[in-house]
Amino acid sequence: MRHHGNMKWLILTITALFFLFEFVSRVEPSLASTEIAARFNLNNAQFGTLASIFFWVYAPMQLIVGLLLDRFGARRLIPPAILICAGGVILFATAGNAYVAGIGRFATGLGASFAFVGSLYVVNHWFGAGRFAVLSGVVNAVGMLGTAIGAVALTSVIATSGWQNVFWATGIAGLVLFVIALLFMRDPPEHVPAAKKTTSFIAPVLVAVRDRNIWLIAIIGTLYYMPINVFGGLWGNAELTKDHGLSAVHAETAVSMIFWGLAAGSIAAGWLSDHLGHRKWIIVIGAFLTAISFAAAVYLPTSSLPLLSALLFLSGFLGGGQMLTFSIAKERHAAAYSGTIIAFVNMIGIGGALIFQPLVGALVDRNNGDFAWAMLTMPACLLAAALLSLFLTDKRHPDHIPGR
Repeated sequence: MRHHGNMKWLILTITALFFLFEFVSRVEPSLASTEIAARFNLNNAQFGTLASIFFWVYAPMQLIVGLLLDRFGARRLIPPAILICAGGVILFATAGNAYVAGIGRFATGLGASFAFVGSLYVVNHWFGAGRFAVLSGVVNAVGMLGTAIGAVALTSVIATSGWQNVFWATGIAGLVLFVIALLFMRDPPEHVPAAKKTTSFIAPVLVAVRDRNIWLIAIIGTLYYMPINVFGGLWGNAELTKDHGLSAVHAETAVSMIFWGLAAGSIAAGWLSDHLGHRKWIIVIGAFLTAISFAAAVYLPTSSLPLLSALLFLSGFLGGGQMLTFSIAKERHAAAYSGTIIAFVNMIGIGGALIFQPLVGALVDRNNGDFAWAMLTMPACLLAAALLSLFLTDKRHPDHIPGR
């Protein structure tokens, strides 16, 4: 039993590190955009297309990943996924032209698509029902801290050692993680792949698609996470420099506080949810308070770095409640469908990011570079998430009731 207990923590550590590795490989091109564009003779639009190949394979793969995990389990899928992701990073670093780099970026996105859903799958199948929310928050925190710390650290190393050497080092780190996963990944005791219990490979998808509540939860999660994707992922630096007069370095520091807050908030929301035994009202209140906090950060007429950093940290912390949408979604159905349901909710969320980031940019352009109107979309989405969450029910399938 003690060996079993140690093993599950080792497996969770491996998948959480894979999620961290995925996050680093996702953002790396943005840290050396000028150098990469010059290397492959690309303009800004072409570089954006090259970098976005990651997401165009990552998003549609989510549902396929969920199906494969429910059918075959994490042990058979996570190691090769890490290998493909690492191989893609190395191919990108060694590419002689943009076409080969695009293939590398495709492979990176393909392998990375297993990281987040695979981590939550491990949490769901190795740990008790009462620990899913807090441990999924821990997994998310690992990825967020990787974004907050890794981007700053890698930017400095790229400046001194060059982006190709950094990509090489990242890829080699991924290969080391692949070997560790190959040696130590296991299926949980008495694991029976879900597909053996269902009538067809597509059955888990039908369970998710036919449940209106799963759609509602996915939309809520997308709206709740929208400001983190839009402000933290793309437009925050530009808004803070233009409207608040911060330097680029100070703006990046302030934006990074969102991810520090999100890391802490994901764990806190999971702990509070498991402690109270319900999810709904944490989502409702969290989304509402996040709307107020983000609005304050954007619209208060201040150039104080400590104040803006504190408000953005608070926004990220309160935004951690979004992780509970995965818990409340997967708990509606049997554990055999958890991978597919989590993947479905994540896929809708990623699709939302692909829509909202360019939408906000278009609104900024339409208003002659003024961010004020475009940024209203953030509190609007959060308030919509809070309102829609009022219609949620904390329904739990017996598989997800602690102690059963």
